[in-house]
Amino acid sequence: MDVVDAHCHIISDDPTAYPPAPIGGKQSEWAAKRPVTAEGMVARMDETGIAQAVLVQATTNYGYDNSYVLDSCRRRPDRFVAVGTVDPLRPDAAASLKAAVGEGGLSGVRLFTSGSTVPVQGEWFVAPETFPFWEQAAELDLPVCLQMRLGSATGQLVELLERFPGVKVLLDHIGYPDIAASPARAGAEVAALGVHPGLHLKLTHRNLERLRDAGEQAGEFLRPVVEAFGAGRIAWGSNLPAAEQSLPELLALARDVLAVLPERDREEIFAGTARRLYPGLAGGRD
Repeated sequence: MDVVDAHCHIISDDPTAYPPAPIGGKQSEWAAKRPVTAEGMVARMDETGIAQAVLVQATTNYGYDNSYVLDSCRRRPDRFVAVGTVDPLRPDAAASLKAAVGEGGLSGVRLFTSGSTVPVQGEWFVAPETFPFWEQAAELDLPVCLQMRLGSATGQLVELLERFPGVKVLLDHIGYPDIAASPARAGAEVAALGVHPGLHLKLTHRNLERLRDAGEQAGEFLRPVVEAFGAGRIAWGSNLPAAEQSLPELLALARDVLAVLPERDREEIFAGTARRLYPGLAGGRD
């Protein structure tokens, strides 16, 4: 089966050429202790049988400096596309975004509103200052990965999707729904967002581990979510090396949990959705 990793990170082994500048001033533990270079990512992909990957900016190592993901994609356009990080609150955000895309440029962007080095959920991503950024993303048909937690900021997410229905938003880690507490309740929470056609879900080990632990109850999450979104709006990503497991282990986890879905749905989740979101991946199949 064709596989695209829609969410992995790379860290250069040359800090002089690519100096760390983590958002918030704090480097994530994984970036410091188990970095993987672009060359190392290719080796892991080859070992696992993964054709291509989306290099998502390591915001907790490089902040808004997208140089390494861009340079890596330019060296291996057959294997990678780049998703960079921008600051949508800057007055020049829309112009900068337009300048950053195109041949050899970014294939998507990422907003980091919550995470290991940003423990408080930011709700600024729908502030009026960001509107030019969202309008430009819609005009460019550029996917925007949104790292956030459902709950306190879900209202802002809905406001964003209603105000800018033409924007493709890819929710990193599905917004961390609390599957462990109740797969059924978490599934209903996520499924309710399926009415917004621009919203896509990125399924990673953060969710898959909880679904594995839920056993037979995993279906109480998967069924309503896949029904509401369709597999064509769900993409799998490894989150390597933020995830501690090896890439073969991460892919095996996804295959095991998703084995209950029809083959066509799995084909979409493992490759089809990512290829539609990121046309630069076209022609990269083995």
